[in-house]
Amino acid sequence: MGDVEYLTAFRTVIMPIANEFDPDIVLVSAGFDAVEGHDAPLGGYKVTAKCFGHLTKELLKLAAGHVVLALEGGHDLTAICDASEACLNALLGNELEPLPEDMLHQTPNMNAIASLQKTTEIQSKFWKSVKPYPGGCALAETQKEEREETETVSAMASLSVDVEQSFSQEGSRAAGEPMEEEPVL
Repeated sequence: MGDVEYLTAFRTVIMPIANEFDPDIVLVSAGFDAVEGHDAPLGGYKVTAKCFGHLTKELLKLAAGHVVLALEGGHDLTAICDASEACLNALLGNELEPLPEDMLHQTPNMNAIASLQKTTEIQSKFWKSVKPYPGGCALAETQKEEREETETVSAMASLSVDVEQSFSQEGSRAAGEPMEEEPVL
């Protein structure tokens, strides 16, 4: 398991649930056993410090940015330092080094896909924001779908605001008074 698997789990399970839950504060037990540099059995995962920084940046979108990280684990001092530095840079609002473009076009490994499918199947019963994971989706595809969905929701919201404004203007004019044409934006 590495960056692709962690980022995919974050996008498909963690962040949808966290957004729906809408916490006042986010507390993170920041263990870094998954950072590359921790060989099995102490870790064995291949998550980069850079990825932990990007995960932290995502968490800052919650709870008006009220995020607390408490360092709690890791066995390789260099890996702990690198991951902690990446997370602190995210907390401070510093520009993060971008994730490699080719990684965004990778799909999670088969074990991760199976775990995500089972997890989303179960969690979708309790959280309306969790959708069943189809498997085989690259991060770039997921991001594109999320952007399109956000744009659609925003467009629909602006249409409903226009309709509501039209109805309120109609209600405020005197009976028999002609309605002025509103410019369409």
